[in-house]
This record gives sequence, C-alpha cells and structure tokens, in this order.
Amino acid sequence: MTAFSALIGRELRMAVRNGGDVLTLLLFFVIVGAVVPFAVGPDKDLLALLAPGIVWIAAFLSMLLGLDRLFRADHEDGTLILLRGADLPFSAVVAAKVIAHWLVAAVPLIVASPILAVLLAMDMGGFWKTVLSLAVGTPALAAFGAVGAAVTVSIRRGGLIAPVLIAPLAVPVLIFGVGAISTGTGPDQSGAALLFLAAISLMAAALCPFMAALAISSGED
Repeated sequence: MTAFSALIGRELRMAVRNGGDVLTLLLFFVIVGAVVPFAVGPDKDLLALLAPGIVWIAAFLSMLLGLDRLFRADHEDGTLILLRGADLPFSAVVAAKVIAHWLVAAVPLIVASPILAVLLAMDMGGFWKTVLSLAVGTPALAAFGAVGAAVTVSIRRGGLIAPVLIAPLAVPVLIFGVGAISTGTGPDQSGAALLFLAAISLMAAALCPFMAALAISSGED
C-alpha cells in the first residue's frame, strides 16, 4: 500500500468513526428536497422545472457542512505539521484529503439522489442526468471547498468564513450542473454544459491541492 492510498484510508476510517457527520449531510440533502414541494405547491410540472436547481443547491449546501473537519482537527492536534515533513509531497497529502472528502460527502448524496428524484417528480431521463451531473461536478465543489478550508484553517471560527470564500467559485459549477440536467434545453446544450462541468472539475482537481497546500503552509509559518 502506498503512502497516498494509506492516507486516503486513514481519512475514510476517521469519517466512519464520525458517522454522524455523513448522516447529517444525507439528512440535510433530503430535507431540502422534501421542504421545497411544501413551499411551491404540488404542481408536478413546476417541481420538475425547478428540480435541477434544487438538487444542486441542496448538494452544494450539504457539502459545505463537512468542510470544517477537513483540516481543522489535524491542525489542532499538530498532525498537519507532521504531514508537511513527510516524504509524500504536501500537495499530495491535500489531494488525498480532497479525494476522501469527496467519497464521504459527495458519493452518499449521489446515492441518495433517487429520493430527491421522487420528491421532485423527476422523470427517468432527468434522474440519470442528475446522477451523471452530480458525479461529474461534485469533485469541483470538493476541491474548491478544500481551498476555502485551507485558507481559514488557522482562523478562529474559520468554518463560518469558508462558505463565503467558496460561493463565488461554486457559481459556475451550479450553472453548468443545472444546465446539464435541465430538460428545457436541447441535447446539444445539455451535453455542452456537462463537458464544461467536467472541464471545471478537472482543472479544480489539478490545481486546488497545490493552492490549498500553499495556503496551509503560509498559515503555519
């Protein structure tokens, strides 16, 4: 087992020990979808029209809930300082944490998306588009979230500031994520939105670990 995969395993084991965090994310994700029909009424056509935006907003807000634990616990007990001195490059350490964060925070939401599809009166085509867009777009949200968590890790109550920093970065992800699901656009527009979403996720996954590692190193020095 390589050091990189061992670090991912460590993060996943810690997440399992704090299983209540994952349950909180799932419940929040589902509750948002359950509350909206009461707010807008039982009109199935209206719910189907609003469903893409509701799903992505619920996913974005749910993933924000788990950001504070991404680096803060390791910062407080000194583990981050030890990881900076390890043989593994610190950017790779951050990348491992981002991957684990995505597996813990995003994958359960993708698995739970059928519940929202039923609550929001989505058809089968819209459901599969939702699953695909979440799978493609949530890596970008996880990567951007890591940057926000890294910038605020040494700040008291930084967990309240990180969402403010992340929100502008997440706007393009939400726009193209909704565009990839929306049934009002043609197949070409939906496919193009999905490609843009994939491009954002690839760029974020490639660049954000270096940015987060630099932010943490600057804050620790």
